[in-house]
Amino acid sequence: MRTLISTSFVSLDGKLDPIGGDPGLRDTQWTFKTVDFLPEAYELKGREQEEAAALLLGRRSYQLFAPVWPGMAEFARYKTLRKYVVSTTLGNDDLVDDWGDTTVLRSLDEVAKLKETDGDPLLVHGSATLNRALQEAGLIDRYHLLVFPVLLGAGKSLFSDADIAAQRLRLLEHQVYANGIQMQVLDVLR
Repeated sequence: MRTLISTSFVSLDGKLDPIGGDPGLRDTQWTFKTVDFLPEAYELKGREQEEAAALLLGRRSYQLFAPVWPGMAEFARYKTLRKYVVSTTLGNDDLVDDWGDTTVLRSLDEVAKLKETDGDPLLVHGSATLNRALQEAGLIDRYHLLVFPVLLGAGKSLFSDADIAAQRLRLLEHQVYANGIQMQVLDVLR
């Protein structure tokens, strides 16, 4: 069975940085504006690329990442990984040609079936709506979080606000960097 890992840059109050910005929000692209850049704070991102077998994305994140990531040197490994996009509206004609094998999944049931296959981890990047749905369905096994020392209030939350049973987590790794970013690797306990 595959491990499904949700990986995110997140504010202390659980908000995601909208890729490309959000004109409706006061502060966007805050991950690059609120802390000094320290390469060691992003070591987890390199490790993820090496350990993952596939990327799992929501439609919006796929449409934002697919035109950009294939040409970026720091995401070169992602180009070789299989991609799965969870969408009820995206068609095969909407997929980019230069980002490797991509499969559209139509439901969380298909994600659950994918998790039952053998292989290395599935990595979920961005994809706020998908992350919340996966959390509510109990499909996330681990969180890789880079928590930034900023409170935002408004914005998309990584975590569901549904009335679901408490999900206990076990801290596997933790590191605090000089710029205030906290790296947290947490397993979801079942």
